[in-house]
Amino acid sequence: MEQIAAQMTESVARLSNGLLPISTLYIGLNALIALVLAILVVRARLQTQTSIGDGGKEDMIKAQRAHGNNVEYVPITLLTIVAIELAGSPGWFIHTLGAGLTIARIGHAAGISLSTGRTIGRFGGTMLGWVVLLAGSLGCIYYGLK
Repeated sequence: MEQIAAQMTESVARLSNGLLPISTLYIGLNALIALVLAILVVRARLQTQTSIGDGGKEDMIKAQRAHGNNVEYVPITLLTIVAIELAGSPGWFIHTLGAGLTIARIGHAAGISLSTGRTIGRFGGTMLGWVVLLAGSLGCIYYGLK
């Protein structure tokens, strides 16, 4: 029992001393992306005079979907990155996933902001985002079974 308590104390101490520096970086970067996308929704609301919903206005639809898609994918993907960093995954792998997620989200947001149709940014962002989510998921399964 004392050993478990000591391990828990050590884990909490490491957490409070920056155990997750890589994940923290990508949480911050992706939080800024979410904030910018939220601001763009408000800007579109003001420009289109749409107080709720999308009003059938393409600018509102694009802004809302860029923000909505970000909010749909980023939290679970970041959670996989945090989990594998806690599990002791190599830093290069965590940076690869974090950078991939960040690039994917910027690409997707830029692509969907340009057009409601197909764009390279939207397609590339979606595919890269899925690859990162798949890799993070598999990493979680690997460390969970280890």
